[in-house]
Amino acid sequence: MTHATPTLGHVHLQVTNLDTSIAFYRDVVGLEVQQRSDDAAFLSFGGYHHHLGLNTWRSKGAARGSNTHPGLYHSAFLYPDRTALGQAVIRAYEHGYRVKGASDHGVSEAVYLADPDGNGVELYRDREKCNWPRCADGKVEMLDAPLDVPALMAEGRKGLDG
Repeated sequence: MTHATPTLGHVHLQVTNLDTSIAFYRDVVGLEVQQRSDDAAFLSFGGYHHHLGLNTWRSKGAARGSNTHPGLYHSAFLYPDRTALGQAVIRAYEHGYRVKGASDHGVSEAVYLADPDGNGVELYRDREKCNWPRCADGKVEMLDAPLDVPALMAEGRKGLDG
């Protein structure tokens, strides 16, 4: 008997300001608002009902949490290719968000930043599985090498110009 493999359906965040959070996830990450009320919004890629929920049900105007407390480390958004990832990083800079870290993991390229409430956000793209680095025993070897963010952004600009 085979069983279907679960996938991550959505992440739901409590935020302090719904408008500011919607703007970040829409204008930087590229999600589309599917539904909105006074205190909640549901955003997705490709018209799905929601990949990300945002609400101010218990958090409107609250102080930002400390990044040393237990909780969500980051949410990760997978882009289809290097050009699309570069374009997302360009949008982040255009909207005043700065990259806090960037890594070439061998299997993927990732850029790290924070949303308006300080929640960690990873923007990344996967390499083709056949190009993933492997250990001698065949297992995937994840790396933590520097990523050239200006070169990534240049790739994104080429996609915007062409």
